[in-house]
Amino acid sequence: MPGTLYLVATPIGNLQDISLRAIEVLKSVDIVACEDTRHTGKLLHHFGIKKKLTSYHEHNETTRAEELAKILEDGKSIAVVSDAGTPAICDPSFRIVQKAHEIGAQVVPIPGAVAFVNAVIASGLATDSIFFGGFLPSKKGERRKRLEEVSAIPATLAFYEAPHRLARSLADCAEVVGNREAAVARELTKLHEEVVRGTLADLAGDFAEKSMKGEIVLVIDRARETSTERSSKSLAERVVELKSGGMDRKTSLKKAAKEFGLSKPEAYRILQSEKTNA
Repeated sequence: MPGTLYLVATPIGNLQDISLRAIEVLKSVDIVACEDTRHTGKLLHHFGIKKKLTSYHEHNETTRAEELAKILEDGKSIAVVSDAGTPAICDPSFRIVQKAHEIGAQVVPIPGAVAFVNAVIASGLATDSIFFGGFLPSKKGERRKRLEEVSAIPATLAFYEAPHRLARSLADCAEVVGNREAAVARELTKLHEEVVRGTLADLAGDFAEKSMKGEIVLVIDRARETSTERSSKSLAERVVELKSGGMDRKTSLKKAAKEFGLSKPEAYRILQSEKTNA
């Protein structure tokens, strides 16, 4: 009879966040498959666990999944862990889980930390519907294309991002999805943990002046108006309405752009177009 494959979530920073069940499983299995044996070795040592470790990462995932499946077929149990957080969430595990199901092995998730979930709940943005997009593409053109694909999803958007690309990604987000409310969550559960709120454009400006390090999650508010709602009132009409309420033209345009889910330059172009066609 095949053994059991455990997918064990580990802390994303603070080691005290590991669950009692995770510790029990790591003690009981025959083998621990991990991204970095040195990193996981330190975790196991911290909790007094001595266990055979084998590497399982994106570069050897295909071949190692076959090897691990044979071990499961022999009736042994395996725990899969990532360097931090939950296995298979932007980390290897997909192939070994597939193999485990194919051979009839039991697959058991051991719940724990997920960085994007903690970022969303700490962001102050809506949590009733969440879209997680993994890492944004590193190249500008591909990143903007991806943002266009997800901009209309009626959910709070969450992405992982590298520190050196954060300001550029924030600027692209502001231009493509509109200057929405957003939050940057950094180093969650660690010593320098912070969650910074603001509009995408403001955050882009703020982080352009900073040298960033650490793990980062970008959380973006959903689009607040449907195309049907927008069509009932033009951008120009909304700007006029805001100006009549006492706002100056620049502030009115900025607020209207935000309401329509547009960047300020895009809103200005639309406004000029509406005037031309009037």
